[in-house]
Amino acid sequence: MNMTHYMSLLASNQPLNLIIFMAVPVICAEALTISEFFIVFNRLKSGGLRTFNKTIGIFIGFYFTGIFAYLFLNAVVPLTQSGGWHTWVDVVAVGFYLSGALFLLPIALMELGLIFRKKSADEKMRIHFILVGGFLVVAHVAMIFGMVNPEIISSMPAMTGM
Repeated sequence: MNMTHYMSLLASNQPLNLIIFMAVPVICAEALTISEFFIVFNRLKSGGLRTFNKTIGIFIGFYFTGIFAYLFLNAVVPLTQSGGWHTWVDVVAVGFYLSGALFLLPIALMELGLIFRKKSADEKMRIHFILVGGFLVVAHVAMIFGMVNPEIISSMPAMTGM
């Protein structure tokens, strides 16, 4: 079966790529989301759970920005230059995956006090929640489109060497 570059990335160099590009971001995003629900529900402004959430937010924001930079330079640019994309489904999967940085980096920057400094604690909590939710949406869109066989959209040559 032919696959998108998103799935090909996860399937190659096992288990390292799966850990680097899927397990770490997903585990951090899930930890961030679960702690976020408790923080929002209980209106926590401090404490151990808030510290945990802040630490995870800073880590995943910079970690995923590193993934974005690496994959943009080593996958997106070469695939675009060579015309190597496997239909629009491939572009959607990779594009939505990488767009996660648009949601995670602001979380890290906000937690470090570099952006949204003049916002109230409630406004920051709302922004944080929206950014976490936005990441979950784009990550799931990427996963769904990443699992589609591009041949059902348009026939393509076999992916040799994958």
